[in-house]
Amino acid sequence: MTGLPIRVLICEDQALVRAGYNTIFSAQPDMAVVGEAADGREAVEAAQRLKPDVIVMDIRMPIIDGIEATRRLAGPGILSPAKVMVVTTFTIDEYVYEALKAGASGFLLKDAPPAELVNGIRTVARGDSLLAPAVTRTLIGHFAGRLRPADTARPAREEIVRALTHRELEVLRQIAAGLSNAEIAATLFIAPETVKTYVSRILAKLDLRDRVQAVVLAYRVGLVSGTG
Repeated sequence: MTGLPIRVLICEDQALVRAGYNTIFSAQPDMAVVGEAADGREAVEAAQRLKPDVIVMDIRMPIIDGIEATRRLAGPGILSPAKVMVVTTFTIDEYVYEALKAGASGFLLKDAPPAELVNGIRTVARGDSLLAPAVTRTLIGHFAGRLRPADTARPAREEIVRALTHRELEVLRQIAAGLSNAEIAATLFIAPETVKTYVSRILAKLDLRDRVQAVVLAYRVGLVSGTG
């Protein structure tokens, strides 16, 4: 994608918010807004037609909500999953965890500063996941009950423990706790570059697409708990 603008699709039911996003993203020299959608069904159709690099997705939309739209574009079984960055109001919206399970590559709050939104798009476009440490901690607080492992998760947990080294397990737990790479490096007294290497190994060994999926998996199998 070097030299080419990041093609962005804006999916948001509020016209004023869409216009704001369009203004912010279009002002970036490395971005181009290729389309807009005002409901979930329109979002899916536009994404399939336009093939954007990043989809900015609101969760609360008419006809089909953002969770279902995300699942249809990036969920399990999708051969070429789209890169979806969910932007919504966390304190009101209780479906964020479901959106992450549906395949979202990133999550930001609607009140995030423009620079953070722009950086989020660049992060997701690179193929990295975007789950801000503060958002992760809030996610844990809100969904601790849902994230408790079921009995059926025990074999999966044992497989993960066997697959990862002791240090990789430490890093996975730190990721799930909401720490950034820099924070993990400081906590474990290792270099940030080393943390990146561990994260890459963890994703490869567990066949995970990104950091978001690692957080969800760690909680689902009980490697960490919402109660700490």
